[in-house]
Amino acid sequence: MTRYITLYDTTLRDGTQAENVNLSLEDKVRISHKLDDLRLDFIEGGWPGANPLSEEYFRRMKGEKLHHARLTAFGSTRHFRNRPEKDDNLRALIAAGTPVVTIFGKSWDIHVTEALQIGLNDNLIIIEDSLAWLRPQVETLIYDAEHFFDGYKNNPSYTLQTLQAAIAGGADFLVLCDTNGGTLPHELPAIIGQVQQLVTASGKALKLGIHPHNDSETAVANSLMALSLGCDQVQGTINGYGERCGNANLTSIIPAAVCKLGLNCAAAGQLDQLYSVSRYVNELANLPQNRYQPYVGESAFAHKGGIHVSAVKRNPLTYEHIDPERVGNMRRILVSDQAGRANLLYKARQWGIDIAEDDPVLYQLVAELKERENQGYMFEGAEASFELLMRRSLGILPEYFKLIEFRVMNHKYRIHKRPYTEATIRIMVGKEETHTVAKGDGPVNALDRALRLALVPFYPALAEVGLRDYKVRVLTGEHGTEARVRVLIESGDGENTWGTVGASLDIIEASWQALADSITYKLLKAEKKKG
Repeated sequence: MTRYITLYDTTLRDGTQAENVNLSLEDKVRISHKLDDLRLDFIEGGWPGANPLSEEYFRRMKGEKLHHARLTAFGSTRHFRNRPEKDDNLRALIAAGTPVVTIFGKSWDIHVTEALQIGLNDNLIIIEDSLAWLRPQVETLIYDAEHFFDGYKNNPSYTLQTLQAAIAGGADFLVLCDTNGGTLPHELPAIIGQVQQLVTASGKALKLGIHPHNDSETAVANSLMALSLGCDQVQGTINGYGERCGNANLTSIIPAAVCKLGLNCAAAGQLDQLYSVSRYVNELANLPQNRYQPYVGESAFAHKGGIHVSAVKRNPLTYEHIDPERVGNMRRILVSDQAGRANLLYKARQWGIDIAEDDPVLYQLVAELKERENQGYMFEGAEASFELLMRRSLGILPEYFKLIEFRVMNHKYRIHKRPYTEATIRIMVGKEETHTVAKGDGPVNALDRALRLALVPFYPALAEVGLRDYKVRVLTGEHGTEARVRVLIESGDGENTWGTVGASLDIIEASWQALADSITYKLLKAEKKKG
């Protein structure tokens, strides 16, 4: 029978301890529903005894319905001077009204004597009676053994005693934490084996979990090792957010556990949502997507070398460890100066362009691609520009507009005021000439506005397009301010995003190339959608 595991998400608590990760109350509520849709088993919402935002979150969530996940409140064992029933932290956990409570206690003797400044036996007492007081008031009680692995390596006998105290207190789960993130996978079997013997000897039906941090780049590996050794629960965060180097990354752990270890979990049926959940959480956290992230990154199934592409076309298993669609991702064939005819044929098929394998145009395209990249163009992040280049070479790209001229003026008239920027543009649409002027926040913004002002009356669909990102890179530094620059633009229309590129010695010229491609690509897609 396939072994069943549970997944515990702490993005809303541990994840927000990461540098530059800030989530509002509304963000946390929306992410909670997204994690529930993914069918994660536990959602740790925060520490109600230490954080007003967490208290407000738990109040808000009392009016929200989760269909699978169980909301979890997090806190610590009681203060040594307080009785459990008088301890504000424990009382706040009960007030949160969650079906699950997780508390952590000290496993490492150095933390007991130096951080808590109490005796080792005193620590055992507060672990046991904190859990014992909570036990009858919650459905599920989880004990996180903080710094467990470091504690075990320093004083194994005492660290196991802390677990015995948690067992006596009535914990349902014992979760072994690698809080400093310094444990390596090869260390886990012997240590977890000792814990399993302890649990068996207790005669209690306890489950074991793992909570690793990523300071040694082993959080995912440690999680999978623990699961393979029989642990029942893994705790982590979406995209691996967390303090310092982060927590165990659930978007890597879940597919590995299901697809490679053969384990079962509620989220197994929702694997194809991983890609979208990863991006959704990044968007709400206002963080860029990590394109190199395993499974859910844009580059996770991207192929660049011509030999790779030829093999993948015949059988994707040659260079892909799983089918990208299983996690909601997609295969991408990159276009670069390393690309051969196989790459270009693959992209042509993807874009619905009919071209034969022996068509001489393919050789011309390869040569033009290499020449363009020699000039500074880069199409890996600007596939829209490459599709337009391919269509122009084949003579199948409509001319939606034609530039006659443009002029951009930057006028600095007060030393302490921003420059006044204005762009003027003349273009032809069919046989009709249009001439527009627009102001903007900088020359590129002014040029963009002038172009849209000229074209929207002819093509209303352009009103949907917005500039998402604008990047400039100086390509050569030998000539100082005469260096060639590359401009990458990301545009979107609410449904799709696309990248375009321009390169020139002049930043305005390079920006124009990328802007014009962006507009042309939108018009091409709108025309194909109508057809």
